[in-house]
Amino acid sequence: MLFRTVLRKKLSGPLAVLASTALVLASAPPVAAQQNKGPPILRDTESEALLREYTRPILRAAGLEKQNIQMVIINDSSFNAFVADGHRIFVNYGAIMQSETPNQLIGVLAHETGHLAGGHLSKLRQQLANAQTMMIITSLLGAGALVAGASTGGGGSGLANAGAAALAGPQEMVRRSLLSYQRQQEENADRAGVKFLTATGQSPKGMYETFKRFTNESLFAARGADPYLQSHPMPADRVAALEEFAHSSPYWDKKDDSSLQMRHDMVRAKISAFMDRPDTVNRRYPISDTSMPARYAHAISTYLHGDLRSALVQIDALIQQQPNNPYFYELRGQALLEGGRPAEAIAPLRKAVAISGSAPLIEMLLGQALVATDNKAYTDEAITILRTAVARETEAPLGYTQLAMAYGKKGDYAEADLASAQAAFLRGDNKTARELASRAKTRFAIGSPGWVKADDIVAAKPMKTN
Repeated sequence: MLFRTVLRKKLSGPLAVLASTALVLASAPPVAAQQNKGPPILRDTESEALLREYTRPILRAAGLEKQNIQMVIINDSSFNAFVADGHRIFVNYGAIMQSETPNQLIGVLAHETGHLAGGHLSKLRQQLANAQTMMIITSLLGAGALVAGASTGGGGSGLANAGAAALAGPQEMVRRSLLSYQRQQEENADRAGVKFLTATGQSPKGMYETFKRFTNESLFAARGADPYLQSHPMPADRVAALEEFAHSSPYWDKKDDSSLQMRHDMVRAKISAFMDRPDTVNRRYPISDTSMPARYAHAISTYLHGDLRSALVQIDALIQQQPNNPYFYELRGQALLEGGRPAEAIAPLRKAVAISGSAPLIEMLLGQALVATDNKAYTDEAITILRTAVARETEAPLGYTQLAMAYGKKGDYAEADLASAQAAFLRGDNKTARELASRAKTRFAIGSPGWVKADDIVAAKPMKTN
């Protein structure tokens, strides 16, 4: 299931502008993040599971396996990946789509892990703090010279000019110093990424191929640019250094496992079907293409654009070929649910939950189907499933929204208001969250667990955006 939500923890301040990025082509987080709305996110169990599998050995090699680093897919078609808070690696879905092999995407993730392992974010914060201190001192000295020049009248024009120079010159030096520091971080992340790949027996070739491909496309734009004004190393220099270091790996020619390549292609097909227009999907996966990824893409695209009967036939054929694939059952359940047949969606979703090891996002979809049947016999089961899901997956508003509906059907309006408040809070709608939580407090006994949770939401301070 692929659906959109909003990241509650917004990027803000200098990190929103100076987030570490994989490529010089895309040197800032998505526009939505810069507008303080939080980057729009895509959630999908299959895609996230694949990314976790890609990063797990890399994080282990970097000594970060116990840090609970999360993979977050951004709803952006451009090629980019970045880290911004030390606990998450953000990947645009465009990076997945444009990586033809697992190794190409793994290389980018290894680079981003290099930023995390190097503590680049905290070091950058310190550099920014030092720069701010220097700017303040410079401003005070410059302002003093300007005041002295003004107080001496026309004869003090030299002092006034000196004050203006004192303000402008060091500011430029500070800016160049920060950019130079970022360039060095990028070079260090490249080298660290190659080391992690080598340590895990993986080829750095995909990383090199990806960087070289995008560098070739940007060389014309970079021609004549001042290398000291670039936040990343100049493209040609960076790729040349990466090529030399990457070629030293004994795994340079190692290929991706065929089964991993298939999973990679399936996820790309899924994302394409959900995010692209039908004509784009048909061009990428012609009808003559009978591969599993092509059939997967067509089944999804068919159901999304209104032909449920044909889509179910296609999905059933996929299930027949891979009867233990939980995502085919998930797709069948989602198609039936969104096609207005929630009762029929329950069985395939139960199967998907069982095979996937109770994946929380799939549990939420099952809970949604149980609630949508309007069969009160399912209400208690839906509540149990949804409570389990939101306990394991704490940042998905869908779970709390469906939980609120289930409690409402049961007549438990205190829990319904609390769940609705939690959903609103996760969506970033703090005003609605506080209103609902305030109402929930009047329904709970003072000091009860529900009252405490509602009070926490009421007391929560809006997140600063600068």
